[in-house]
Amino acid sequence: GSIKGSEHMWMEKYRYTLFFCVPINYDFVRRVGQKYFVSYKERHSFSRAVEFCSQQGLDLALPQNEEENIALTQFFGDVNKEAWINVNNKKAEGNFEADMNNRPLTFTKWGEGQPDKSIEATGCTMLSENGVWRVTHECFLNAYIICQL
Repeated sequence: GSIKGSEHMWMEKYRYTLFFCVPINYDFVRRVGQKYFVSYKERHSFSRAVEFCSQQGLDLALPQNEEENIALTQFFGDVNKEAWINVNNKKAEGNFEADMNNRPLTFTKWGEGQPDKSIEATGCTMLSENGVWRVTHECFLNAYIICQL
């Protein structure tokens, strides 16, 4: 029985670390309901953004309601007002209506004419200044990396 006990304690300890220590190490933290958005306010390409969050054991941010969408716009600086969000970047895998794990999107905030029909294969989705989403084929652009936990 002692093994089970220590395993449980480890889980509790891990959970505590995850929820109380992790967010404090980031430059920017926003809590919306049960979700935290965290960022070092670094800007990079879409693939780097996905990789960076997964290295932290997190997902790239994906707002699931208007409140979360607005919270993400609070990360923006005075000049740079774009952040990558976790929409599947392969048109063939859901036509920009699924996340990177192929789960259907339950909330979207596409701008006019979005998602861009002219994008044939790969397009990366960014949240822009007014909380509006748009797909770009320029996945190398530097936009904010915001992860969620």
